[in-house]
Order: sequence, then C-alpha cells, then structure tokens
Amino acid sequence: MIAAFDNPLLSGLLGDEKMATLLGVEAELATMLQVEKALADAEGALGIVPAVAASAIGRVLDNFRPEIQALRDATVRDGVMVPELVRQIRHAVGEPHSEHVHFGATSQDVIDTAMILRIRACIDLLEERLSALVVAFADLGHRFGDRPLMARTRMQAAIPISVADRVTSWRQPLVRHHERLQSVRGSILVIQFGGAVGTLEKFADKGAAIRAALARRLSLGDAPQWHSQRDRIAELANWLSLVTGGLGKFGQDIALMAQAGGELQRAGGGSSSAMAHKRNPIDAEMLVTLARYNAVQLSGMHHALIHEQERSGAAWTLEWLILPQMLMAAGASTCVADRLVRTIAAIGTT
Repeated sequence: MIAAFDNPLLSGLLGDEKMATLLGVEAELATMLQVEKALADAEGALGIVPAVAASAIGRVLDNFRPEIQALRDATVRDGVMVPELVRQIRHAVGEPHSEHVHFGATSQDVIDTAMILRIRACIDLLEERLSALVVAFADLGHRFGDRPLMARTRMQAAIPISVADRVTSWRQPLVRHHERLQSVRGSILVIQFGGAVGTLEKFADKGAAIRAALARRLSLGDAPQWHSQRDRIAELANWLSLVTGGLGKFGQDIALMAQAGGELQRAGGGSSSAMAHKRNPIDAEMLVTLARYNAVQLSGMHHALIHEQERSGAAWTLEWLILPQMLMAAGASTCVADRLVRTIAAIGTT
C-alpha cells in the first residue's frame, strides 16, 4: 500500500473515484495541453507569434497524445515533465512552427495553471457535495429535531437539549465553509504566468496583455505571477482542513452517541469478527481520521510557503506531495459523510 486513497481495498472505505479522476495523470496532462493551446492562441491573436503558427499548434494539440514513459524518464532528469512535453509537442508540430510552441512561458506557468484548472473542478465537486450535506442535515433536523437529547459538556451529562440543537452544530459550519469558498475561489482561480523569472521579459510591453488574454481563454482570473508567493495554495489547504474538520466533528459526535446507546439508531455495516452483537461506527470513525489527516497535512502546506528567491524546487515538490492528498481527503470526507447521514434511522430519545 502506498496511499489509502487509491489502494484496491481501502479505497472503498477512504476513496473518492470522482476526485481521483479529476486529479489523475490523464487530467494533469489534458490541462497542461489546454494551457499550451490557450497560450498559442493568445499569442497568435496579439501578434506575438504568427497566426498560422498558433493555428498549427492548436490543431496538433487537439489530438496530441504524449509518450508517458519518456515524460517519466525526463522528469527524473529535469525535475519536471514540461521540458520533455514541450519537446514532444514541438516534434509533432514540426517546422516551421515548432519554435513558437511554449513561447515566453516557463515550466511553472504550465504546471501551476494546469493545477489551478484541476483545482477548479475539484472545488466545484466539493461545493456541490457540501450543499447536499447542508440539505441532508436540515432534513435530519426536520425529522427528529423535536426529540430530546442529553447535552454533554466535557463529555459529561449536562442538561437536556433537542436533536435540532446538535444537528445545528453539524450543519452551520458547512454553511460557513460554503460561504468561505467564494472567497477562496477568487483567490485561487487565477492564472499563473510570469516567464523565466516572473518578469515576462520576452513580451516587452505586451506581457500584461498576453497574461490577460491567456486568463480569458482559460476562464481564470488575471493576476500577476505568484511563482514564489504560495499563500493562495495555503489558503485553499486551510479551507480543505476546515471542511474535513467540520465533518470530523459530526463523525466524532455520532461515534460517541453510538457508544452511549439509546440515542442513535443506524442501519448498515460495522460488524465485528469476534463479537457478533457489535455494530461499529465505521464511517463516523473515518470522518475523524480524515479530519486529523488533513490537520496534519496543513502544517506541511505552510512549510511549502517558504520558496527561496524567485522559484523553489523543494517547496514546490512538497506541494505536489501534499495538496492532492488533502483534496482526496476532503473528497472522501464528503462521500463518507453522505453515506453516514443516510444510515441514521433515528436520533434522540422518545
């Protein structure tokens, strides 16, 4: 096992097939090619490269399939796949237009912008699921909200409350996470385009115009390059940890209610190999696990803020290791929470 999220067995418990597809290598290459095509088109429209060259590059990229093994081998050598990817595209385009492929861009422009395109799809998926969970919790409150429940402070019996009171503590953070996402979208869904050292030096006074044109073609916001300014990525990671943390609180409460007995009726699995009478709160426990996992990963994303000078290979690679896992954990958490809320047959005392 390398990662639980794509393990053949554990992925049924902790996986998210839709999120995995959005983050997979096919999506990564497709978004990189999308960036290269949009760049050629923008440069052709503004006369940076000949229009005929931009058209030729676009036609090739519409049907281009890179050689994966060559990309893997070159990544070992270069640390990134883009130099080899560009070499393959140039070979496919051929003379006299090949020299105009990737003009004025650097590897980080392509990798970061392609990542942002995938992040957009990922947070669209998470937003949809959060909205569904908000509705599911509202429905839970509607069905059982009037029932009494013993409040517990510091894990000790306190005074009676209603089920609606506790369900509200599960639902309201998700409402706020949904609201926060709108701010995160504005911050993260922007173009990355700065050229070799962030100055767009090959475009003279047309750099800002090229960047804006590229952003429009990719339906992203226009922003000055942020090669070594990774607060946008850390802000997204923080939001992901908030989402899993909020759902982890739901899971922890359900596990404790199952322990108390009499407060919760659940359908579904959770059987024990040694004790046939048990029904373990598996999904509730997994929400706690995923919340703690992302809380730990968030520290790593804050370490990845420390990019030396104009570009860092070390901090950038750390992002590659951590951010997809955090997105997967958030995706898995929304899947597990949806599964768990559907198993609640009754809550509260009658």
